[in-house]
Amino acid sequence: MTKIVVLDTNVLLADPNAVLSFPRVQVIVPETVLAELDKLKTARVDPDLRFRGREVSRILFDLSEEGSLIDGVELPDGGSLRVMPVDPDMKDLPEGISVRNQDDRIIITALQASRACTDPDCEVVLITNDLNMLLKAQTMGLNVQRYGDGLEAGFAKRYIIRPFQRYRIPITILAVALAVFLGVVAIAVYSQTRMSGATLPAEFKGILSSDQLAAYDAINALKTNPNDSESLLKMANTYFDLSESLLQTNSASATNYAQQGIRYYERYLKLSPQDNDARSDLATLYFIAGQTDRAIQEVTKVLDRDKYHVKANFNLGVFYAQGGRDYAKAEKQFQTVIALTENDPNQHSTFQQATSLLQQVQKLANKSTETSGATK
Repeated sequence: MTKIVVLDTNVLLADPNAVLSFPRVQVIVPETVLAELDKLKTARVDPDLRFRGREVSRILFDLSEEGSLIDGVELPDGGSLRVMPVDPDMKDLPEGISVRNQDDRIIITALQASRACTDPDCEVVLITNDLNMLLKAQTMGLNVQRYGDGLEAGFAKRYIIRPFQRYRIPITILAVALAVFLGVVAIAVYSQTRMSGATLPAEFKGILSSDQLAAYDAINALKTNPNDSESLLKMANTYFDLSESLLQTNSASATNYAQQGIRYYERYLKLSPQDNDARSDLATLYFIAGQTDRAIQEVTKVLDRDKYHVKANFNLGVFYAQGGRDYAKAEKQFQTVIALTENDPNQHSTFQQATSLLQQVQKLANKSTETSGATK
């Protein structure tokens, strides 16, 4: 069965990484969407909106290095992506729809993709959070979904949990403070390359937490010894927490910090390959970065060594549930977590989460089975 998703502009502005959130699916970005994103460069809109627009453009530019976006390029997590222009010669457009209207052009792209698909079981889904577009597209007979329904399109990322919490700072405070901290560190480190013996100014030390100062010390330690495993782990954990804190508010920045954290975890694990907690965290950052296949590989290594690792079992269930990758395997993982935690009062929260996710996955699996049966 061929599944195609067509992404509306508002979806990409809500989550620039939406193009990477549909494994083993043909993702289509209408050419009209690129034009709308381009307008944001000079429009008087919220700066964060412009930032997300630039992030979408950056992601697409990076993907263009793999080939022609018009012809289609492979995505790192399976599937493909292509930019589709509206066919000016397309006939039999539904009444009330015009190629001169930007929203209509996105609907037309979805109709065009549906007509061009040769698979008799082809499923084309228009993804939008615009109510008017949703209603109009449904009247045209299109399958329309909101971005974020069920466990699709990144929703599963909310449920990722860690082996343990390493930082005492509330995560919302950490997100803001680290943004300042990393800028300060950049200035301080640059100063040290210009002036021997330069240190972090005392006035900056006063606004940083002990953990942030420790991260600063880790940066300096790595300048002296790039293989200082304790410092590598400290920096990896710092970027993990920053990525996790931004996941629901700024997915593009979360992905950027995840990629930086990945580099530190990989260096650390070359020195300490048996650290299951660190490898589980590495798997999570791969997942946040949109590389679910690699995330599954890494967390499976953890379970090969310790099949009772609760958080690794839990997160593997989330990885399988993401985008409907494998509901059966996701169910099995959550059932394993329930069995491991149901009699442990210290794991009650994890038990409740696993129970809730198991129920959601079972509903989605049933829905997927019903939809598949209806198309045959």
